[in-house]
Amino acid sequence: MQKKDKSWWVFTLILIASTAIAYILIRKGGAIDAELHRTAASGSIGNFELFKNLTWQNLLEPSAMILLQIIAILVVSRIFSALFAKINQPTVIGEILAGIVLGPSLLGLFFPEAYNFLFSPNSLDNLYIISQIGLVLFMFTVGMDLNMSEMKENFKSTFIISQSSIVVPFLMGMILAFFIYRDFAPENSNFTSFALFIGISMSITAFPVLARIVQEKGLTKSHLGTLSIGSAAINDVTAWVLLVAVIAIAQTGSFASSVYTLFFTTIYIVVMLFVIRPFIKKIGALYQNEELMNKSIFAFFILILIASAYTTQLLGIHALFGAFMAGLIMPPMPKFRKIMIDKIEDLSVTLLLPLFFVYTGLKTEIGLLNTPELWIICLLIVAVAIVGKMAGSIIPARAAGENWRDSLSLGALMNTRGLMELIVLNIGLEMGILPPVVFVMLVIMALVTTFMTTPLLDIINRLFPDKVAQAELLRQQAEGVFKTLISVGNPAGGRNLLRVAKTVLDGVTNKLDVEVLHMTAGTDTHPIYSEQYSQKGFAEILAEAERLNIPITTDYRVADIIEAEIVRKVNSENFDFLLVGGGQATTQKAILKESQFFERFPILNKVFNKLTKDNTLFFPGTLIKDKTRYFIENSNCSVGVFVNRDFKSISNTLILIEEETDDFLLRYARRIMRSNPDVKIEVLDLETLYGKSERITAGIDMLTEQFGAQFKLSQSHECTKSYLEKFNFMMVSYQSWDFLVSQEISTLKHIPSTLIINKKPSRFGKSNDV
Repeated sequence: MQKKDKSWWVFTLILIASTAIAYILIRKGGAIDAELHRTAASGSIGNFELFKNLTWQNLLEPSAMILLQIIAILVVSRIFSALFAKINQPTVIGEILAGIVLGPSLLGLFFPEAYNFLFSPNSLDNLYIISQIGLVLFMFTVGMDLNMSEMKENFKSTFIISQSSIVVPFLMGMILAFFIYRDFAPENSNFTSFALFIGISMSITAFPVLARIVQEKGLTKSHLGTLSIGSAAINDVTAWVLLVAVIAIAQTGSFASSVYTLFFTTIYIVVMLFVIRPFIKKIGALYQNEELMNKSIFAFFILILIASAYTTQLLGIHALFGAFMAGLIMPPMPKFRKIMIDKIEDLSVTLLLPLFFVYTGLKTEIGLLNTPELWIICLLIVAVAIVGKMAGSIIPARAAGENWRDSLSLGALMNTRGLMELIVLNIGLEMGILPPVVFVMLVIMALVTTFMTTPLLDIINRLFPDKVAQAELLRQQAEGVFKTLISVGNPAGGRNLLRVAKTVLDGVTNKLDVEVLHMTAGTDTHPIYSEQYSQKGFAEILAEAERLNIPITTDYRVADIIEAEIVRKVNSENFDFLLVGGGQATTQKAILKESQFFERFPILNKVFNKLTKDNTLFFPGTLIKDKTRYFIENSNCSVGVFVNRDFKSISNTLILIEEETDDFLLRYARRIMRSNPDVKIEVLDLETLYGKSERITAGIDMLTEQFGAQFKLSQSHECTKSYLEKFNFMMVSYQSWDFLVSQEISTLKHIPSTLIINKKPSRFGKSNDV
């Protein structure tokens, strides 16, 4: 008997013996129950009824209820986040609205039974505690987001702008509070506390949301991006210190009574900055990679976070300030902060923060604004918040020498409030300073000011064009610069696109100017990863550009809808040519004969792609996908789609001519042969247009005369497999490609690496028209 079979026999005997012993014990135990007159609790209830009762009891258990709440919250918040991402809005707006939808304003209004079951009053304490843990972790990451070096850059300008953007709206908020205090302040509140909280709520800027908008707009390394991030960072620190003072005064009732709280808070801040920070900086220098950052070291830093939050909670200035300070003093090394944020942010932002949004939504009852007068007050609050914040940012920016475009953009960015505003409002509501109706008005203000940021920036860009960019464009046009944007997904494909651009687009009379764009999907990508992704995405491309002697610039961005952002960049920056890849997974060498069945079912094609790995099925009809077609249909310039079929270099090139409008390809041929004497080009005239079309005939005659043996014309209605295998590169127009694919020509499966070009009018004219 083999060893493997023997082990199975032993296992079977053990299983049989264990079952027999268990059966005997149950029978003997049943006899003991009979002697003691004990019966099962089920009594006369049927088995299914018993199952239903137990299930209902389990459903009402606190642990089961909180899990059900989390499921509902995550599903709704993800749906709303995705919807708002589609309209180019920060996902935080969707998450805030998801909380309002699940609250009494919508779910409670239309489905009261479902609302009362899902969010029964006795279940909200657990939701509150978990959401507060999420906020503590989030504020810790906010503190780590603040880079002290960014605050030092343009410190004079950023300091003045940030402080003005706090002082002006704060004062306007206090003035507003004076007029609404009599009608809206709670009975147990006083004017000082009420006015201070209204003032601080007007002064908040949401640094995390602002940083992501700057990142999405590709402004991170621009003057405006540096200025806005630096101003928002200083604004954040000042606002939280100011909030501490406001909380201390509100709790004690007067400035004099808050002296002790403020005194010990000052000692706490000094200890954190000048004792704890230098100590953990030395520790952080030793643990800058994930291998060294073990659980014990991570637990040590989490302990600092919790101890800091607990200390500020004891001081009466809220645990969130302690979490913020703990993040602020973390070691400044980017690698260390990346590891910490990587471990914390996904949990806090994805799982725990939506709970806070819903908890806020449960307290945001829009129905409280039930009269026109209340809505007028709400609009007044929104107007004061916008005017105060923008005036407090724009005026000092202009005084510091910024132009109107950057000053207005800075005001729009600093007006973003988002999650940070909700945190402050919840503190005011919990302390009994803000009444529910004012709380609702301020939540609406937070939503409006966050929502308006992106469209307001777009309006400013249209009204105030970038004069520097316009002057650069005019200079490039005068010098005959041919602006090309290469959009790359992976670095390997980027190298090939550079080679194609060098050979096909680099001419004698026009100077090729290449910008390589690398994008990451998702605006929730943390800004701290930007430099890492940028370096990784461009490293191989920069090396290839140096080898090819092509001067290039690079641009890294994040966006939820990548194709829309690419088209926006192409059109707004007046590029002459967009070069993209046709997708690697569907562009390998064919291994099977023509199959109409698989070609018409791309899902099966993808399945076989996975199964066959390197020997991927190739169907030409799937090359121009929806995203690629979006580029072609929406870009103002010519678009080239490169199909990589084991591309190495361009030497023997085939150009397909199928209709008269394909004559522009002959101008590409002239440019290629003129700049690359070693490249041979053959034109395949599929419809025998030579001699019939004046444009085609003139173009071919010119190429024959100028390049002789380097150029060849073939006239045929077919392109066989053996014919295509002679070439390592092919060019065809987008319209002709669509036509050839519609004819289901089987030999297209054997094409070499191909550039499919959709031609649009060029500013260079037909003599150099590409």
